[in-house]
Amino acid sequence: MSEREDDPGRAEVRPARPDDLPRVVELIAEHAAYEKAATPAPGLADRLAGLLFGPEPSRLRCLVAALPDGTLAGYATCAPELSTWDGAEYLHMDCLYLTEASRGHGLGPLLIAALRTEARALGLPELQWQTPEWNDRAIAFYDRLGATSRRKRRYTLPAGA
Repeated sequence: MSEREDDPGRAEVRPARPDDLPRVVELIAEHAAYEKAATPAPGLADRLAGLLFGPEPSRLRCLVAALPDGTLAGYATCAPELSTWDGAEYLHMDCLYLTEASRGHGLGPLLIAALRTEARALGLPELQWQTPEWNDRAIAFYDRLGATSRRKRRYTLPAGA
């Protein structure tokens, strides 16, 4: 890892821009492979462009971790969601991913801090997310942040015809 990557104080977390989308899609594919999930379907960059930068405002937000040389080392996505039990909205972090070489150098806390700032800017009281039960490194990171967890399983079901 270069000295620049080792200095997260010089890294920047910012909203993704349209010209970031090819790299964000690469990072999403890396993330999917890391989690042993299916490769994203073709056309993801176009779908994300519509959600993030289209004429209709979207709830989806994407933040990127940019190294001093401009290289994108990771991303986080989030959107406001509703908790029926609390009768309140919260910010749901859908994804947080850093390249293997960028982990453990302070970029994760920068992304989380930016997400918390986003939640406050939206007037939302908290940030929630999920991580695979086998991802011990992520779990240890979230525990160090002081986050609490609840055991649940996440299900998906196609809407179908």
